[in-house]
Amino acid sequence: MTTVDARVWRWFPLRPTDTPVRRFAVLAPVGVAVVAGLGVGAFGSAGALAIAVGIGTFITAAGVAAWQLRRHHPHARLGFANAVTLLRLAFVSALVIPLVGLAHAPLAIIVIATISLSLDGVDGWLARRQGLSSDFGGRFDMEVDSVFALVLALLAALGGAPWLVIALGLPRYLFWVAGAIWPWLYGSLPPRYSGKVICVIQLIVLIVLQSPWVPAPLAFALIVGTLGALAWSFGRDIVWLWRRKA
Repeated sequence: MTTVDARVWRWFPLRPTDTPVRRFAVLAPVGVAVVAGLGVGAFGSAGALAIAVGIGTFITAAGVAAWQLRRHHPHARLGFANAVTLLRLAFVSALVIPLVGLAHAPLAIIVIATISLSLDGVDGWLARRQGLSSDFGGRFDMEVDSVFALVLALLAALGGAPWLVIALGLPRYLFWVAGAIWPWLYGSLPPRYSGKVICVIQLIVLIVLQSPWVPAPLAFALIVGTLGALAWSFGRDIVWLWRRKA
């Protein structure tokens, strides 16, 4: 690199030779700004403490993701897909703010959640487009979806939906706890398009249930129907892993 190039790159936060972890670390403050901005602009009534918890949630989750990135990311580049998933994590962390502050704001929650869900298919497309698909990227996306579902379920209950809605945010974590008892549940699963479709349906239903105008009978029917689909999806995976356990 020439002296002129060195002077130019000195003013940029990223360089072509930067590792994926460094690029991830440089992008993380953008996520903090997104959480803080949404906290003040959309959920200001929740209070400063709730905003701080939302920011802390993002920093903690991003730190865990960076640690996993260092250990398991197989590519020399970070890729746009992981940057998009990091942005989705910022949106999900922002939704923690009204939950902690007990400041249910249906319209803001629905808008932010819809944007986050819309980006859910973008990261996978970008990974395939750039040839940077990886197990890390898939896990990162899945864990963000799991937290997303749990936060939305709790927010829906806070907003007046039947308390059974909380069950829609628990399947991934119940599966994880069961895996601690039966380790064969931690085995690798084949990619299933139907599972992705059910996950999207789960999130759409949870977004719809943020509205206080959904009649209670309809809300209950949506919850029960989605729980049935999730039970079928997870049950099928459990049977598949049981048949192949050592």
